[in-house]
Amino acid sequence: MYKDILTVMWKALKGLFRIQGRKGQTILMMFTPLMLAVVMPLQLKEGWVESGLSLMIAAIIPLLLVGTSIPAAFASEREQHTLPTLLASRLSDRAILFGKMITSVAFGWGITLIVLLLGLVTANIALWDGHLLFYKPSVFIADIVISLLVSLLIAGAGVLFSLRAESVQQAQQSLMAVMLIPLMVLQAAFFVLATTASGKTKLKAILESLSFEQFSLILVAILALLAVAMIIIAIRQFKRERLILTL
Repeated sequence: MYKDILTVMWKALKGLFRIQGRKGQTILMMFTPLMLAVVMPLQLKEGWVESGLSLMIAAIIPLLLVGTSIPAAFASEREQHTLPTLLASRLSDRAILFGKMITSVAFGWGITLIVLLLGLVTANIALWDGHLLFYKPSVFIADIVISLLVSLLIAGAGVLFSLRAESVQQAQQSLMAVMLIPLMVLQAAFFVLATTASGKTKLKAILESLSFEQFSLILVAILALLAVAMIIIAIRQFKRERLILTL
């Protein structure tokens, strides 16, 4: 199955920017994270490698890039009328599914690591005194793990929409709409807590009681559970016979 997955990945990689408009859309989505990777290190200086604010980059970039690429996994095949050929191939269901998912995860995660490296280079240039700056170990590990888990989570969710969507645009819109729901809920909860006296007290107590390492472990555990659950659902939902009936 390993060779079959590589075959699917190679095909998916070649088509990553082939759909009209996707290259420009991806570059546009990368512009903000790239700017943050330059502007924030210049503003925060040593704080960039020690404070853990790089987690924002580690979460946003894979959300945007995987969220842009994974909806095309099967929706683009349907648009280009190549899905029947893919389903009629000797490739196994899991080889097709994993090949599509791994391509998007590698794309989003790889760009994230490059941007984090760019932020580190920017901080070193801005503060160069003859000594190299590097991310605090706990921050570095959290950035790598959380960006990977976000990539896997979005890839699993994106496949579900891509399997059913009639177009790449429809799949992208549906995925991003669903992904925004938990963010909006968290934002609303934070707003409620931050605008009441008792809420401020509770929020301050929570923030003061958790170290960065504890917060990271909680976040990693939540993301890992969600990512595993989403991938399992995607495996169960990807049935060649069911897809053939929808053609």
